[in-house]
Formats: sequence, C-alpha cells, structure tokens
Amino acid sequence: MSRRILVVDDDPHIRDLLAFALGKAGMTAEQAGDGEAALAAIQASPPDLMVLDINMPTLDGLELCKRLRAGGGPEANLPILFLSSRDDEIDRIVGIEIGADDYVVKPFSPREVVARVGAILKRGGGAAPADNGAPVVHGRLSLDRDAWEARFGGATVATTATEFQLLAILAASPTKVFTRDQIIDRLRGPGFAVTDRTIDSHVRNLRAKFAAAGCTDLVETRAGVGYRIGACD
Repeated sequence: MSRRILVVDDDPHIRDLLAFALGKAGMTAEQAGDGEAALAAIQASPPDLMVLDINMPTLDGLELCKRLRAGGGPEANLPILFLSSRDDEIDRIVGIEIGADDYVVKPFSPREVVARVGAILKRGGGAAPADNGAPVVHGRLSLDRDAWEARFGGATVATTATEFQLLAILAASPTKVFTRDQIIDRLRGPGFAVTDRTIDSHVRNLRAKFAAAGCTDLVETRAGVGYRIGACD
C-alpha cells in the first residue's frame, strides 16, 4: 500500500513540487495550506508522515507539532519532517526538542526531502530498529521492536520513531559507549548532515519522558566520548 504523506506549507508551489517528487517515489501526497487545515486532515485520517513548514499563518508548524505531541492518541506519534527557511542551529534544536523526527532547511532539494521521508518511514514502518526484531530487555526497560513500543516497569512510554531507534541502539549493546557520530550513522546512514546537538536533543527528550515514568538513569553521558544506556533500575 502506498504511504500517505501530508505536505503542509502555505506556498502552493512548494506543495506541488514536493507532491510531484513524492509521487514519483511511489508515495501518495496530500496537501494542506496551513496548520489548521493540516490538523483537521490528521484528525479525519492520520497520514503515515507529515512534511511540515514552520512559518505559516493561523497555526504555525511548531505549535501544530506541540499540539499533536501533547494530545495523545495515534496522532501523538505521527512522524514529522520540518521544513524551514530558518537556518540557525537553535531553530533546528527547538524543532527536534518539541518532537520532530528530522529538519530540512529551505531552499532544499526535493530528492533530499524524499530521501529523508523514506528514512523516517523505514525507522518507524516495520524495518527493524536494530539488528533484528527481537525484544530488548535491560533492567526495567523493555523494547518491543516489532510493535515499536517502549515500556518501563510495565508502563508504556510514548516515543517518536527516531527516539525509539536511538534507544534500541543503546540498549542492544549495554556495555558499549557510542559516540555521537556512531549514533548518527546508525540512525541515518553515513553521509547524512546531522549535528551532534540534534542527538543531544533526542537524548534529553528520552530522559525527560522516562523520568516521568520513574526512570532516572536511562542514558549515561560519558564526557568527551558519547552515550551509553544506563542501569534502568
């Protein structure tokens, strides 16, 4: 079945350009011209992924992302790829910290957007997030890699596809300290332009989510090296 991608941008030219590129890649592109229209479309029939512009009238992309992530239900885990004319690193970090899976700066190559969409869908749409689909159990942490479900002490903890993949990488090798570059290569493949601070933001998000569930030692930081899974007691 063709994957449904919702393209949200107030510029119809950009929407048409991306819809054409996604269609050539075998995906079905739907369009919305602002955040309110996108929210209505998602509530009516959630897509497989949303390509979301940040700067829009009525309801901007950042606010729409916040509403979805805080709202619960299937929409809370909708994969989101941000588009923005803002090239400052802080804007990228803000986007990731509120729950985006990836971020592309305008002007962009449609082929790059399609490649990043495909990478996100592979992480969240049935491809094994680590070596195979076997469950991972570490302390009180358990990861069902077929269902893409994270649990701590029996309680489900909602994660984005990228956050789950990152956690699966760490938990599958509990004695290994991963550098940020190694994590980026495992998440995106060699050659993807992702900053170290993006990884740091994903780790902060995971720590906050699991701390709310009672896990205060989810991920250890090894200064000057990278990250390792914590005891998860």
